[in-house]
Amino acid sequence: MCRSCPTVTEEEWAQFAAVPLPEKEPSVAESSPYIVWFEDFTEEDRPRLGGKNASLGSMTSAGLPVPPGFAITTDAFETLRADPELVSVVRTALASHDADDPHKLRQVSATIRAAIEAHPIPDDIEAAIRAAYEAFSERCGLDAVGVAVRSSATAEDQPDASFAGQQDTYLWIEGADAVVEHVRRCWSSVFTDRAIAYRHTMGYPDSGISMSVGIQKMVDPRASGVAFTLNPTTGDRSQVAIDASWGLGEAVVSGEVTPDNFLVDKVLRCVVERKISDKHIEYRHDGVGVRPCPVEEDRRTEPCLTDEEICDVAAMARRAEKHYGVPQDVEWALDKDLPAGENIILLQARPETVWSRKPRESVSHGTYDPLASIVSTLVAPIKKK
Repeated sequence: MCRSCPTVTEEEWAQFAAVPLPEKEPSVAESSPYIVWFEDFTEEDRPRLGGKNASLGSMTSAGLPVPPGFAITTDAFETLRADPELVSVVRTALASHDADDPHKLRQVSATIRAAIEAHPIPDDIEAAIRAAYEAFSERCGLDAVGVAVRSSATAEDQPDASFAGQQDTYLWIEGADAVVEHVRRCWSSVFTDRAIAYRHTMGYPDSGISMSVGIQKMVDPRASGVAFTLNPTTGDRSQVAIDASWGLGEAVVSGEVTPDNFLVDKVLRCVVERKISDKHIEYRHDGVGVRPCPVEEDRRTEPCLTDEEICDVAAMARRAEKHYGVPQDVEWALDKDLPAGENIILLQARPETVWSRKPRESVSHGTYDPLASIVSTLVAPIKKK
């Protein structure tokens, strides 16, 4: 695999593990009202960071293994609303959209996104973004660190709806010019056709959405996936369900690959069920961009995680669940450059939104047995004989 970033050093890992680096004199980026570093996150910042970035800041503060970075606050996005001409374009386009006409909806989205991406960013905001990125690159020991530019809308992860995946995220962006360009694209992704349609369906007004943008150091995953701190099929909270595939997670998200699936018992801390799939494609960074690549024949049907790594993912997901106090839907990656035991990286955590809202049966009711998972685990090997 071609790479544009060197092997992670001990200093870089200190950032991954949320260990503070030596103090430096505050820079323009660190004092800007438009920039919040994840390591400096406080609850007062939450309203200006959107769901995803607030979560990343909170997890960094709690010492969870989150890749380092910073957020561009919603204050920057809100300057778009100060331009009457841009506001007029958005309102006119939205007034003509038909939620039941996909073709028309795509046209409306394209018109709005083009207008936002052509809109000049105020000089002080662009200067703050560039200064923050350059300071971040310096701290990582690189001229231009590869980053993920991640959308973080203020409507994400509502109690009655999840807007995850409605806006855009861009991977392996390098250089200040490219970062500024992709910040614009994240802002415009408030108006993807899928986001417009989803807000219409859920009854959320377009005018009530704002956008923060996260700039986060890329990891180079050998494998990646998602983990639920309950069984998403049954709602069993004594289990952690893990989906995993080779490389970056795009193949799973796009449906091109069926991932490996594992169930881990929280009490016994062991794998109680596994399903290994034929993983014929993985997404890799090839030095230019993220591209789909064929998986070598001997790896296609091999598990992409060892049992020890599966349990490490489950343990990390449980730490996120303990931090938030509710079952979590976690995105994770196994960084191929980091040593075993330290290579599970937490990319994102959000509340699980299906089973968590259902009332839990009491033990006395007779339909919930907290020992069921343990018993089935102990009995299963006997049945196979």
